[in-house]
Amino acid sequence: MNLEDYFDFLAEDDIRLRGTRIGIETILFDYLFRAKTAEEIAEIYPSLTLAQVYATILYYLQHQSQVDAYLKDWLEWGDRMRAEQAKNPHPVVERLHQLKAKKLAQATQ
Repeated sequence: MNLEDYFDFLAEDDIRLRGTRIGIETILFDYLFRAKTAEEIAEIYPSLTLAQVYATILYYLQHQSQVDAYLKDWLEWGDRMRAEQAKNPHPVVERLHQLKAKKLAQATQ
């Protein structure tokens, strides 16, 4: 089995583990930024095999500069989406913020 056989390359910015909806960014974020081991990641995502997690890490190590750019784009996209959500919160979220502010105001009186 070739390393690339573990993945579905759906688009330049969408690489998923074959047979799942899990993108490589999910595994690599836990591995690189949360210092999780491959075994810990496999426990977090029971739909993945340990071999799939190791394949993702190996793919990263073999294509580090491209995957670093992929992760950078993914992180920036996440930041933009959170900023957009903050500008246009769902009415339920807005109502929860109002209730929280009211509760805090009552507690300080």
